[in-house]
Amino acid sequence: MLLVVLGTMVLTSGCKNLFPSKSSVVNSRWKQYQEVETAFSRIVVNESSTNELVRLGFHPSVSPNVRVLSYVDLIPIFMPNQAVRKEDLPPPVRECIDDREKGMAYVVDLQVLQSKRYGNLFLDIFGFKKKTHEQGWQFKGIILIKNGTVVYKLSSGQPEISRNEKTVKPLGPLQELDSVFFGVVGKVK
Repeated sequence: MLLVVLGTMVLTSGCKNLFPSKSSVVNSRWKQYQEVETAFSRIVVNESSTNELVRLGFHPSVSPNVRVLSYVDLIPIFMPNQAVRKEDLPPPVRECIDDREKGMAYVVDLQVLQSKRYGNLFLDIFGFKKKTHEQGWQFKGIILIKNGTVVYKLSSGQPEISRNEKTVKPLGPLQELDSVFFGVVGKVK
């Protein structure tokens, strides 16, 4: 009886340590958005070499999160639909696509995201109400290289990610049974 009472107290007390949490961190030398953005700004178009990219950390030999792309991979990035024509692209991008094997690209995609649940532990565990807070940052960059020299660079990102998500299921664990029930009924017909 004492265990039941203690268990109920723990479940309804809102103890933060019992909530599940999730962390998605990409291995990189940069721990903050500002650090990677500053390093990326040190890349000088028509001057920086691949050796300089190694030093700055934007080379696949020193960073596991730098992907190497060919000209074929660049086409869907820069021309995602029929409305974007090759003539619309910046000249270095067009040249990289036209020169085929002579050009290459490095893509940097970094994301740090922590996710923590909060609220009423009892409602969370039994699936009635789940509240989640996510925070972190994201950086994306593309570097075009021709003959060992950077000819184009472009970056985007989100320096501060902070979002709350709330899922409410009035029937709790029974809410999922409707999809199971209707799935079985659909197969029987």
